Amino acid sequence: DPAALEPKFDATTRPSDGLAIHMILIATAQELRAALPSETPRLSSFIDGQADVIIGRFMKPDLRAVLEQVGPTGDFNGDHFEGRMLNPGHAMEAAWFLLREARERGGDARLRSAGLEILDWMWDWGWDREYGGIIYFRDALGLPGVEYWHDMKFWWPQNEAAIATLMAYADTGDSLWAERFDQIWEWADAHFPDRSFGEWFGYLHRDGSVSTELKGNLYKGPFHLPRMHLVCLRLVEELLKRGAGGLR
Repeated sequence: DPAALEPKFDATTRPSDGLAIHMILIATAQELRAALPSETPRLSSFIDGQADVIIGRFMKPDLRAVLEQVGPTGDFNGDHFEGRMLNPGHAMEAAWFLLREARERGGDARLRSAGLEILDWMWDWGWDREYGGIIYFRDALGLPGVEYWHDMKFWWPQNEAAIATLMAYADTGDSLWAERFDQIWEWADAHFPDRSFGEWFGYLHRDGSVSTELKGNLYKGPFHLPRMHLVCLRLVEELLKRGAGGLR
């Protein structure tokens, strides 16, 4: 029941809706549906509702962006930091949730189109053309960001970008997505792994240097990284079975 969850924003201060709850509910419902096939109609209908919110409220074609926070009906609150905030890694995670749903429905054209569009927009926002890697936050109007870590490279946006681009390539065969997957995979592999003791460092400066050798804390746990490896492994196996090439 989404109504039972604590809202991320205080609606009495500034009426808002956040992207996170809708995308997480899609992913949760997908897992529940896999475990409870008898509930497929209800859960698929629920996913439809959450996908409609993401597509209808958070996708902004005029900005070529997916916002992290909007007004209750999808308004762009461009007069404050939170309303302009873009989190490219988060939006790319939402993109592959939609691509996954399209796959599970036999190639749903609307969901696939939305997932690919989100991924294309947010790659352009997120990829650092100077140093490589996915930047943490951007401002939708190109104004200064409020968070001091806005230009850092955290581990998990790289994980989500890798899954999304590889899934997009598997679904479309478009070499653009193979090139982008190679970009993010090679950059992340060159900067995040600890070659001496294993695991990934979690936090890099914008130039790719390690900010802290800490590998686990209240935020960095065993989730995004192993999921990336598992999902990407399955996608590569699928591509090999189909005889598809295109990856370095």
